[in-house]
Amino acid sequence: MYRVYKYILPEVRSALSAWQKRAELIPNEELRKQALASIASKQFHCEGGAVYAAARLEVRDVLIPLIVAFQTISDYLDNLCDRSTSMDPDDFRLLHQSMLDAVQPEEPLKDYYALREDKDDGGYLHALVEQCRASIARLPGYSTAQSSIVRLVGLYTDLQVYKHIHPDKREDALLTWWQSYEAEYPELAWNEFAAATGSTLGVFQLFLAAADEHLTNREVEQIREAYFPYVCGLHILLDYLIDQEEDRVGGDLNFCNYYDGQGKVVERIGHIAEIATVRISSLPEGRFHRMIIEGLLALYLSDSKVREQEEVKNVSKRLMRNSPLMRLFFWLNSRWIRKHMY
Repeated sequence: MYRVYKYILPEVRSALSAWQKRAELIPNEELRKQALASIASKQFHCEGGAVYAAARLEVRDVLIPLIVAFQTISDYLDNLCDRSTSMDPDDFRLLHQSMLDAVQPEEPLKDYYALREDKDDGGYLHALVEQCRASIARLPGYSTAQSSIVRLVGLYTDLQVYKHIHPDKREDALLTWWQSYEAEYPELAWNEFAAATGSTLGVFQLFLAAADEHLTNREVEQIREAYFPYVCGLHILLDYLIDQEEDRVGGDLNFCNYYDGQGKVVERIGHIAEIATVRISSLPEGRFHRMIIEGLLALYLSDSKVREQEEVKNVSKRLMRNSPLMRLFFWLNSRWIRKHMY
């Protein structure tokens, strides 16, 4: 946490400030509005993701710009799709092709706005993609990690397409998509698999691993299997857990609503957290990854939204019961950060 406060948070905020200044110059009013809103309201996504740079401070000048740019693309596109007048899956897929191009430097840049009315972003999205590529060029082990990164980004892209189409069609689309992966992940329910695809944490850990010039295919496989679906699934299910009331009011998809009661929510999130803890214990720097899991639980369960929803508050209490000291530390730390830094 000393590293996070001294190095990571200030450098993330500096990087975001530069992107904010770039977003202010976007000619199209709607694109400018959503770019600025995504930075203003989702800064903590970049801050949380950049924690991975704390594991190797000597390469934070590569990892922080990469993680901030990649997460900013994700947040910007999420805003565009959430608030879109379009319900066109081809439009959503073309927008998110930018995320795939960001991690595949060999691919040509495209007109990502070709299927929508609002087009002129003054080069903002291309600049974010180019920043990712410039950082990736400085990761000596990237070629070893690339195929796994592309796979995770591809799954993320699929989810964003299916979850943003017309509400009458999205559940059927998600279930049809799940059929292609059900045999590979038989221990998961469809909503748990979908939730796992919505996390960028596996990608960030692979970025970190790619800073090692001696990275092996076996190590990449171990990371991918540890993070996906369990660490990633835990991340997004916790996010949906605290957003249940907000999503209900907004008519938005929420993967926690597909469980049979809050008792099942506690059981499954607890189970996924346990398996995630076992899986990451086999990785090098296992204590760092354990910190990520405990930090996730503490960060989300300390959110003010929890106290505003009685059922969610009860779930939170059950998940925090008998917590290890590390989780309690992060819980208190998260409360302090929200009170003093936002």
